[in-house]
Amino acid sequence: MDLSYFWTGWTPIWHTLLVGSVGYLTLVILLRGMGPRTMAKMTPLDFVVAVTLGSAFGRVVTAVDVSLAQAVVALLLLVTVQWVLAYFRARWRFMRRLLDSPPVLLYYDGELQQQALRRHRLTEVDVHTAARQSGQGSLDDIQAVILQQDGSLGVISQNAMRDGSSVLPFIEQRRGDS
Repeated sequence: MDLSYFWTGWTPIWHTLLVGSVGYLTLVILLRGMGPRTMAKMTPLDFVVAVTLGSAFGRVVTAVDVSLAQAVVALLLLVTVQWVLAYFRARWRFMRRLLDSPPVLLYYDGELQQQALRRHRLTEVDVHTAARQSGQGSLDDIQAVILQQDGSLGVISQNAMRDGSSVLPFIEQRRGDS
């Protein structure tokens, strides 16, 4: 058996300690500088960045052939790309359409939207679960259930509907699709 499976010397150990410590601090500073939006419920863009950052960080911490400078540049690159895409997303509608999943109306005014449920691989049980989690005992008390951009289900009771300005665009969109 080759002993290199167990021990290859101090150099890789020191490299892991240095790159891991500096890389971790770099990530904390970068994410702190990006603001709380980065750590909120994740959109698909946020999820891809989180997975990519985690993968890159894991690779640079354990790879002896990756220099400290290269590790920091890789983390900076990924966070910068995320920031640039978020900047474009906030300013241009076509980037929002490209990067975000729009909210989807699943239930409205006593009717389950079967086509939307099927398209998003959800069931009536999921709508009832969302109702219970929001403290409602029946769909009779609910005006709308919306599949949010982050994948959660938002429930709007009839009492809270008011003018419906945050729901009406999706109602009109559904009517246009019918």
